[in-house]
Amino acid sequence: MQISLDNLLEELSGVEAITNLAQVAKLSEDYAHFSPVLVPLLAGKVGDVVLRPRNESEVLRIAKACVKYKIPLTVRGSGTGNYGQCTPLRGGVILETVRLQEIKWIKAGLACVETGVKLVNLDKEAQKIGWESRMIPSMYRTATVGGFIAGGSGGIGSVLYGQLRDRGNLRALRVVTLEDEPRIIELRGNDVQKVNHAYGTNGIITELEVPLAPAYGWAEYVVSFSDFMTAARFGQALGNSDGIIKKMICIAAAPIPNYFAALQSYIPKDSHCALVLVAESDREPFQSLVQEFKGEICYEKSAQETEKGINLVEFTWNHTTLHARAADPSLTYLQSLFLNDPKLELLQQMYEYFGDEVMMHLEFIKVNGVVTPAGLQVVRFTSSDRLNEIIQYHESKGVFIANPHTYILEDGGMKTIDHNQLNFKRMVDPYGLMNPDKMRGWQLG
Repeated sequence: MQISLDNLLEELSGVEAITNLAQVAKLSEDYAHFSPVLVPLLAGKVGDVVLRPRNESEVLRIAKACVKYKIPLTVRGSGTGNYGQCTPLRGGVILETVRLQEIKWIKAGLACVETGVKLVNLDKEAQKIGWESRMIPSMYRTATVGGFIAGGSGGIGSVLYGQLRDRGNLRALRVVTLEDEPRIIELRGNDVQKVNHAYGTNGIITELEVPLAPAYGWAEYVVSFSDFMTAARFGQALGNSDGIIKKMICIAAAPIPNYFAALQSYIPKDSHCALVLVAESDREPFQSLVQEFKGEICYEKSAQETEKGINLVEFTWNHTTLHARAADPSLTYLQSLFLNDPKLELLQQMYEYFGDEVMMHLEFIKVNGVVTPAGLQVVRFTSSDRLNEIIQYHESKGVFIANPHTYILEDGGMKTIDHNQLNFKRMVDPYGLMNPDKMRGWQLG
């Protein structure tokens, strides 16, 4: 590849390129180290060069050169994914979107941005006119809009607006192809699903049109409970309370809150906790619900104070795993959905069966309009075989597992080949150069 790479860089004169081996290796990684299964599989998988285009025209130049020299291309946002989505398995070019940061326009309910715009910056601008992102990952300070769409599925806000794949949560995309003559294709309506959550295997996203949500003043609360199932039922009840506007409901079973070092002075030791964001105007009905479930508000921050100090968002979703692993690097995690379990009986069964080996961490989200607990359980890892046993036991009892220990697109949450995405890849990436070896459907031919 070296001869082709030299030729490529000569052809792409003027495009920012990083060839320093240490920097390239760093920009070949994401948070796949959360998985002890993925760490050895991705060891040594690095790109040959990182390119940072300034605009869509430079993206087209990069695409054309990669096709000419048949060099693999992997798109990277901020590298905040967890499954090796942006790790290049066959080397080649890493296209980093860090310089594609223009916010094209924002209006009531909608925004148009370049792919590398950080979610935190989009929200700062949108909030000036009373709007914000519908959902954000816990890594919102560094995650990009394009990276979130390509590699994410939901986050803070999903209890109100569902998941990224739900109709209406992504309005339009512009993508660059890797054909002999690369094109710009605009996808609108349901056609966005051809590229949504596809790990950049079938299109270089350059621009997105995303819906916004009304920006409420979000108050932060930590509520402690003496037992886990009461905390879980409180979470379900809050999610089902349509008259209380909420953005986040995170339930952490003991001993998980013990890992939250910055919250230790607030949370009673060995308690089970709910970490929530509620519209400040709904404080009174929220407190009434807390009292009904005999919870204790041990931490509270008004909407005006949330810009300073601790931010509860950064203790939820996979930041929960991050804090746990900071205390004990041997810990890993699962991703699960407790569907059709309105009384939380299956949830209780899993909690009691695994005990401290699989520590229960829930994030309540909407699935097909129904508030549902999604698990991001913190797991005491002993071996890959035992991890597979844990996964298989959950699945045998009816718990849906989105396996976070694979970099294969279909083996995570999809469980099946998405022929819509596969057929789009066949059209726009005939040589299979985009983020190769991540899409099983393509590998099967």
